[in-house]
Amino acid sequence: MHLSDLPPSRGKRPKIELRRFAGPAAHMEHLGHARVAHLTDLHFGRVTPLSVQHAAVELTNQAQPDLVVITGDLVCHSQLYLDELIATLKGIEAPVIAVLGNHDYWSGANEVAWALDQAGALLLQNQSTVISVRGEKLQIVGLDDPYTGHADRAKATKGLRRDIATIGLSHVAEEADGLWAAGVPLVLSGHTHAGQVTFARLHELTLGRLAGHRYVHGLYGTRRPAPEGPGGAVYVSAGIGASVMPLRIGDRGRREVAVFELGRDVQAFEEHHDEQRPLSGRKPSQTVVDKRKAAVALKMYKRELREARAALKNGGAKDKAP
Repeated sequence: MHLSDLPPSRGKRPKIELRRFAGPAAHMEHLGHARVAHLTDLHFGRVTPLSVQHAAVELTNQAQPDLVVITGDLVCHSQLYLDELIATLKGIEAPVIAVLGNHDYWSGANEVAWALDQAGALLLQNQSTVISVRGEKLQIVGLDDPYTGHADRAKATKGLRRDIATIGLSHVAEEADGLWAAGVPLVLSGHTHAGQVTFARLHELTLGRLAGHRYVHGLYGTRRPAPEGPGGAVYVSAGIGASVMPLRIGDRGRREVAVFELGRDVQAFEEHHDEQRPLSGRKPSQTVVDKRKAAVALKMYKRELREARAALKNGGAKDKAP
């Protein structure tokens, strides 16, 4: 089934958009065809209704992907919804590969990793893997969360093969520049939620000028061969969930599942929007990065302290999760 044959989003104002794009030209040399569905920022928790999560899985399955990738923030602010996360991800009818985001580290990276394993998903933490899709090889590079300082691009791209089609996964899109230089022509990301309010370009003001993101929502860079030096494209998805309030206003801010037809030419079908130029952006200072790392360590310490106190109170009994 070709991308143009996929079912459209239902209703005048669908709860979740299905956005469709071709892969980079580089993949056409090594890959006949592979359909990859991209989910991100599920944020399992009180803010995002479980019905929305189920609708996202249903829409993903309707697209009949060969692979589903998830680029971080599977949970919101706690581990209370890991059972729902596991049950929902088990409903995906394709192999699942994921990376972690900042909320996963804030809530407990080990526990989220355990939940992904229980759901049958493969977690990449500064690693790469090669899978078989329709009898051909596809290489996936997964960065650990950059926001909390866990990304290690050199480790993730070590031993990367240049003779097969490759895509990269990173919760934060600004890591794409380094992945392009390492030979990864397409990077899929999330984190921004597209600002959730995107009319009058408010998302570019708040996330670009104020937060310093170069990539806010949609396709950036080029999927064509770069005329000078390494180049590539990055897609920033608006995601499914929310961390504060589920307000979604404007076309770009709607919840979405993005489907990529790897091995297809860019002009093969109409896409949701064109490639766009990045914003000026601003890297976080080392002080900010250190504060983010410290925040993760503090949250982990407080969780371990609570668990130790609970174990003492219950006579040494442990919870079911690791």
